[in-house]
Amino acid sequence: MDRADTATVPPLSPLPEDVPHSSWVDRLRDWRNQTIAKPGFQRWAAAFPLTRPVARRDAKALFDLLAGFVYSQVLLACVRLNVFDVLATGPLTQTDLAARLGLGDEGTERLVAAAVALQLLERRRGARVALGRLGAPLVGNRAITSMIEHHATLYGDLSDPVALLKREGRPAMAGYWPYATSEQPAVAMSAVRAAEYSALMSASQPLVTQEVIDAYRFDRHQTLLDVGGGEGSFIAAVAKQAPRLALMLFDLPAVAELAQQRLAAHGLAGRATTHGGDFFNDELPQGADIVSLVRVCFDHPDERVLRLLRAVRRALPANGTVLLAEPLSQVAGVEAMGDAYFGFYLLAMGRGRPRSAAQLSGLLQQAGFLPARSVPTRMPLQTGLLVARCASV
Repeated sequence: MDRADTATVPPLSPLPEDVPHSSWVDRLRDWRNQTIAKPGFQRWAAAFPLTRPVARRDAKALFDLLAGFVYSQVLLACVRLNVFDVLATGPLTQTDLAARLGLGDEGTERLVAAAVALQLLERRRGARVALGRLGAPLVGNRAITSMIEHHATLYGDLSDPVALLKREGRPAMAGYWPYATSEQPAVAMSAVRAAEYSALMSASQPLVTQEVIDAYRFDRHQTLLDVGGGEGSFIAAVAKQAPRLALMLFDLPAVAELAQQRLAAHGLAGRATTHGGDFFNDELPQGADIVSLVRVCFDHPDERVLRLLRAVRRALPANGTVLLAEPLSQVAGVEAMGDAYFGFYLLAMGRGRPRSAAQLSGLLQQAGFLPARSVPTRMPLQTGLLVARCASV
């Protein structure tokens, strides 16, 4: 690693709790917490009509934190038993559902009751079971179901969260994503692991791809270079939106080879070129006026992201554009996803962190770009979108 890469990493912008508050606000919050912590107050709040709804809401929220793992395992059981696809054609009696799932009556009743409580399923007249409002979107949705299956590995690593925070032992997730912790990812990523990695990324990519395409017009550009582009599912989707756009993809050699085959199968062999290499140690191919980094930066620590962004800047012309798409931290309304979920997911993976738009913009400016512009997406829970132009030299 170049010494210059670590010396100029911009400091992270302060988290909300680090921002100074007036002393009376702090005292008020301390008084609130000390009051709520008293058992007597908790009993009173649960009984008093005006505070009872708040007390019950907070109690439920706290219990949901406790029970969240159980809820996730109910979802995993439904996915592994193919419950949602079985019910896709219409409701079934619980007896018929048990036969289709290969479960006994007791196991089916226990699963159905749990899934109904979580709104994955719902009960209908005649003792029938149907899809619920949260289960219906999962019918045939390989993007989500693949991620649900994948999370079994993460849950194993989270069985001892304190050990994970202390970085004791090697999490299984770190082995699943060997490129993230290796200084030579091209060597760490075997052909078999590349195929497994690429299959998962291709399955989950539509969740992000559609958000990006709906928010940004690529037909204003001449050539797109997708760095860390996997099997090419992102540029294949962009190709439909911008039929005159030339396409380039850069990823590890084993992954780029898979991408070449996939893009040819999409009829893009004459329009798309693939390039194999390590974007931390090799120069990126030139010729594109826009470079996309889709779910790439948050996999890596600041110094490596800065090194990558500088490589992107060198590959772009003076008027070039970089587009970053990934889940962001400190996004109003979805803080739990950006800071809690991705914070621990990336910890288990072994490297990387969720970042705010301001933090990423700071890294971009250090790399030679103008301050980034945030582009609204329809579902910020899934991805945030930043666009930045090259700064004049």
